[in-house]
Amino acid sequence: MVMDKGTLENLIPSQYIYFDFPNPHHSRESTTISSTYGNFLRITVLDSPIIQTSDHPIQIAAMLVPIDREDDWIFSTKSGNFQLLSNLQQISRLILVGNLPTGDLPVNYSRRPILDGDGEYLAEFEEALLPLLIAVSPKSYLKGLGENFEIPFAMYEDNLICSVLVERCIGSCVGEMIVEDVEIENYVDGKLDLGRREFRRRLRFKKMPNLVQTEIRIVPNGVEVDSVNLRIGEMKFEPDTGCLVHPYLAPMVASLSLIARNLDNKYVCSGSKLPKVLCVGIGGGALLTFLRTQFGFQVFGVENDEMVVNVAKRYFGLVESEFLRVLVGDGINVIRSVARRGVQAGFVASITNADLENDQHSTTYIEDESKFDIIMVDLDSNDAMNGPGAPPLDFVQSSILLDAKMALNSLGILVLNVIPLSKSFYEVLICELRKIFSQLYEINVGNEENYVIIATVSPVSFVHDEIETSIQEKLKMANLGYYIECIRKI
Repeated sequence: MVMDKGTLENLIPSQYIYFDFPNPHHSRESTTISSTYGNFLRITVLDSPIIQTSDHPIQIAAMLVPIDREDDWIFSTKSGNFQLLSNLQQISRLILVGNLPTGDLPVNYSRRPILDGDGEYLAEFEEALLPLLIAVSPKSYLKGLGENFEIPFAMYEDNLICSVLVERCIGSCVGEMIVEDVEIENYVDGKLDLGRREFRRRLRFKKMPNLVQTEIRIVPNGVEVDSVNLRIGEMKFEPDTGCLVHPYLAPMVASLSLIARNLDNKYVCSGSKLPKVLCVGIGGGALLTFLRTQFGFQVFGVENDEMVVNVAKRYFGLVESEFLRVLVGDGINVIRSVARRGVQAGFVASITNADLENDQHSTTYIEDESKFDIIMVDLDSNDAMNGPGAPPLDFVQSSILLDAKMALNSLGILVLNVIPLSKSFYEVLICELRKIFSQLYEINVGNEENYVIIATVSPVSFVHDEIETSIQEKLKMANLGYYIECIRKI
């Protein structure tokens, strides 16, 4: 890539430049070093979309792309790189340094063991990179350093031990996606358990590669789970749909405790019909399957990309039935349609785009019994430049939230997976919800990223030590007690 001499002298919001450069560190072969960087390096320079002000001093950071991860979309795509930058608060320019990518797809990966000489090698490598890092830093930053030139390194860490690419697909809405089987570090009560292996299946989109869209536990088929002799690529797996491992799904289900007594009184005790839940955005369908198999609910799912639905059925254990139906369509339009027409028999199977269009112009709302008990929304934004966020801005509108309320019965709840793009985004969301719903509750997922917001149509009386209902017993069996205790009114 050819650049003008002064291209990188100034910060330019959302600037993105990459080039290849000879490795300035002359690595040596050693049995005490697990791996080294190659003879040529891929250097990527990206500037924050945030315009610099006097209140936001310029800060620069470098990051080494983990060896053998250079083909992962997190490090090889523009969207993945900007999501890395968005996770580094207050950083104005990020300089990524790694080996040259070998292709357009993530390849099978296996973490190398850490050897005694690795720390010394990386320290020498970072020191050798300093002149290059200074050369690609903005002039205004260098002036503030005086003679103390130093570029801090940010560390990329995750729990991935190894991964195998299972399938690559292209969806009409989400674009390119991959299904991958991974082995991750297994933590029990906050401590790393080296005696038991943990396997997961993941769905990731290229447009937002740092965000795992769906993650389920998978178990080896006919093999002891703790066998250390077999690699992940040598095993066949079956989905374990009886548990939720994706961080925010369990808290979303825990929200049912707010209306457990109402649901029991309305359905379980009377023996009439089943509680109805609408899931907007299905990913791999783990939430839908769990609500159907573990709670016996009547579940409707809405997903705007048919390929995502196909992937969910093929790889993540989603099975449609009389009481679990999936509609390919726009979730917001479906909420609007339900608000006006209700959940009629065969609704998900028979609704058409023409029906949705007609319902947008209707102002007639249907009776309480034809509405949902719960609406769960798991939609993320498409803005890769500013990092993952949820729900999309389109959803945070009074008219949409009012339709969501009208699609719920008088004792219903709206449950949102929220990844705040900023503090102001979160405040606006809460403000808009307060205008329309009776009460708001929050669960901090605890991963420094997700929150679950629960909005009630009517006031609810939530007491932790109530006599257990049938649904509360199921919540307890699903080990959701911790998240139930974390529910707080806001």
